[in-house]
Amino acid sequence: MVDFFIGEALLGKGSELAHIDLMMGDKGGPVGQAFATALVNLSKGHTPILGVIRPNLPPKPHMVIVPKVTVQSLSDANKIFGPAQAGCAKAVADAVEEGIIPIEKVDDWVIVCSVFIHPEASNTRKIYKNNYSATRLSIKRAMANYPPIDKIMYDKDRAKHPVSGIRMPRLWRPPYLQIALDSPSLSKAIRVIKECPRSDRIILEAGTPLIKKHGVDVIKELRKEAPDAFFIADLKTLDVGKVEVDMAFDADADAAVASGVAPNESIDKFLMEADRVGIYGIVDMLNVEDPIAKLKGLKQRPRVIILHRGIDTESTGAKTRWELIQEIKALYAGIKPPVLCAVAGGIRPKNCLEAIKNHADILIVGRYITQSQDVERAIRNFINLIPGPSDIDLFRYHTDDDDVVKP
Repeated sequence: MVDFFIGEALLGKGSELAHIDLMMGDKGGPVGQAFATALVNLSKGHTPILGVIRPNLPPKPHMVIVPKVTVQSLSDANKIFGPAQAGCAKAVADAVEEGIIPIEKVDDWVIVCSVFIHPEASNTRKIYKNNYSATRLSIKRAMANYPPIDKIMYDKDRAKHPVSGIRMPRLWRPPYLQIALDSPSLSKAIRVIKECPRSDRIILEAGTPLIKKHGVDVIKELRKEAPDAFFIADLKTLDVGKVEVDMAFDADADAAVASGVAPNESIDKFLMEADRVGIYGIVDMLNVEDPIAKLKGLKQRPRVIILHRGIDTESTGAKTRWELIQEIKALYAGIKPPVLCAVAGGIRPKNCLEAIKNHADILIVGRYITQSQDVERAIRNFINLIPGPSDIDLFRYHTDDDDVVKP
């Protein structure tokens, strides 16, 4: 069995931050081949160099340092050949001394280390310290096979890349409150969004009347007010499912809704296209007499199913049909990610807990919130009742050191 370990770490702030990508493994394996190739295949601006603590004193295992950013001047070269080279090499030697790298492997392994040095970095001491710390941390992570899969699954929907500044929200921790922006007034929708409290439990829906008046691209306008929110395009698609999913995707929606009364073929095409482009395909069972039979007739699986009592039928005492949630979940039992069930129609704080007890994952609320004189308070009337942590994690911080297990 060939030893092959991968580590990564980013540390520091500003121009002197360090980002290390690292491979470590046998001289006779793929890492050894990459090590040798790097030393003999030189490229302008990215010339690999051996890591040395000082000239004539390399660490063991030997390491080769590859600059990620093009070296364009003697000043750039001095940062790589000086503090970065020394800091990375010292980290390797210390890792051996601390037992992070097994001492019996120092003559069998080599390390390939990609190093980021910002062109505007100027503080030599910070360059040294940050690259030392990032290299040492990446070695610890490599030896611990970091990150564990549980951490990846938990953090993938919470994380935001510091450079891209974009987070792709997913519905990973129900129950949620979905705010239906059903009024055709764009200014009213924007006002509601501005008054929303910050919460991981809020979903925003561009309602059908709003989309009919302004087009599906209205979501682009709404997202300016809530860049990281999960946005649903309530298209209530009846035909040409693929076309309407693509419209929602191009408008930067995270999900699109098809009507459950549409032909099965249209819904299947809708759901297949939603899965292809990576957004949620939702089916609204408004006016569907037998939702279970409808779902059994579909070849594709929805990500969310809405049990919907229409606004015009609320006053007639139409049933909520929340008892079907258990049947729907049983129909898709064991499937990952799990199918979520949403409920809509007359949801109020006084009955939202009943919906949750019936295993509803999403509470869809429109007029109670959007027509309120105090939008934030109306939203908190629901958020404060939803089980589990409701608001943005105030204790979230940017470090992963505690997740590294020392071998």
